[in-house]
Amino acid sequence: MGFDRLLGNTQLKENLNRSLSQNHISHFYLISGPRGSGKRTLARLLAAGILCRGPEKPCLACPACRKVMENIHPDVITVEDPEHKNVSVRIVREFREDMFVRPNEGSHKIYLLPQDLGIEGQNALLKILEEPPSYGVFMLLTDNPEKLLPTVRSRCTELSLQPLPQDLLAAALEKDFPQAQQEDIAAAVRRSGGFYGQAKQLLQDGEMLLPQTRQFLQAYAAKDPLLLLQVLSPMEKWKRDPLLTALNQWLELLGEALSCQVGGVTPTSLTRDLCGCRSARELTNAIEQLQTAITYAHSNVSPGAICGFLSWVLR
Repeated sequence: MGFDRLLGNTQLKENLNRSLSQNHISHFYLISGPRGSGKRTLARLLAAGILCRGPEKPCLACPACRKVMENIHPDVITVEDPEHKNVSVRIVREFREDMFVRPNEGSHKIYLLPQDLGIEGQNALLKILEEPPSYGVFMLLTDNPEKLLPTVRSRCTELSLQPLPQDLLAAALEKDFPQAQQEDIAAAVRRSGGFYGQAKQLLQDGEMLLPQTRQFLQAYAAKDPLLLLQVLSPMEKWKRDPLLTALNQWLELLGEALSCQVGGVTPTSLTRDLCGCRSARELTNAIEQLQTAITYAHSNVSPGAICGFLSWVLR
């Protein structure tokens, strides 16, 4: 089965299959790619491959593979620091010391680091990278390899995830979202940059839009000031964070409609009416007004004043 669970990235998977079959294992892998590119999937599959006891690595059938994929293997440790943006140097020092405790049941002891390390944390990691035990493996996940110190990056085997071909991504989305309309899948493919995780999130977000977002789109497309007022008036009593969520949803969808107007991109089911009823100039003006409203919200202007402002400028 190998790395089939990771979509696309054929050359990368072939290289890893060849390395594992020859038992060529790096002490430090840098797995890079944007959000939703499959970094965690690749890290988990690679960890399974390193610890696999089957003939094809990873076989995903042997006890070691199953434990890794179920996140219960004692020799695969995920290092995170949820209280901080970067993993603190204290935690880096702790797992650096733990590395010298031999594996429980596998041939290697693997540390997954899905969170960024600060400068101090990288320097602490560098000490173990210079002289790691023979069984030690680190996998650092990042959306930007340039965040790493050159001395750290020079010691890594870099695995860079690439965008998926549009037809492959569309087929995967059609399989996982059988109820989605073709135009919405096409929009998710286009807006995701070719990365499955982002495309999946876009489709899920479409299903989880606030009711007020759908109501706003209908009111603005209908050019009905009274209907727009009926949407905004109850929102005057909202807290600032929910209001910002709604405004950002509106801004994103109006931006999508504008792209359809000026770029000839096929509209989604959500923005079709906007494209047919509002001109590019009107959409541009509404986007500017929403951006102003969002700025007001971040500046502690009251939700009531913001909703009143939008009721007037978008009427």
